[in-house]
Amino acid sequence: MKQLWSPSWKSSKQPRKQRKFRHNAPIHARHKFVSANLSPVLRNEYGKRSMSIRKGDEVEVMRGGFKKLKGVVDRVDVKKGKIYVENIKIKKVDGSEVLKALEPSNLRITKLDLDDKMRQKVLERAPKKEKAEKAKKGKEAVKKKETSKKAEKKMETKKEEPKKEKVK
Repeated sequence: MKQLWSPSWKSSKQPRKQRKFRHNAPIHARHKFVSANLSPVLRNEYGKRSMSIRKGDEVEVMRGGFKKLKGVVDRVDVKKGKIYVENIKIKKVDGSEVLKALEPSNLRITKLDLDDKMRQKVLERAPKKEKAEKAKKGKEAVKKKETSKKAEKKMETKKEEPKKEKVK
């Protein structure tokens, strides 16, 4: 079952194959695994649903014991696929406190760190709010046309069918 990692892997239902895909992925590909959803405000503003988490982003914990806590990302461990957030700490047995490693899927980005020019370019590539709304309206209009055509066909078929007389 030993096989080289391929980015064009087709998904499998088997958890062992999903874990193997993630475990054998090279570091440059693991960067995609360290992404989280954007808050509704940021979604509307930038027209994107999710982004990769970076140091300096402000995140909110959505699941687990630290649910509803907010903080700034202190460290991103791409190799392990974990995020470390300031102010979210656990106590070790020896009494020292360390940052808690969090899964990126359990986080929501509430504020983006836009110091990086490449990240700004990524956001500019995304469709803006107006474009997204126009696309949504266009899809709704197409659906309305389809439903009205179906209704017209039903009316025509009802008109064409002769009514049967009751036999006594």
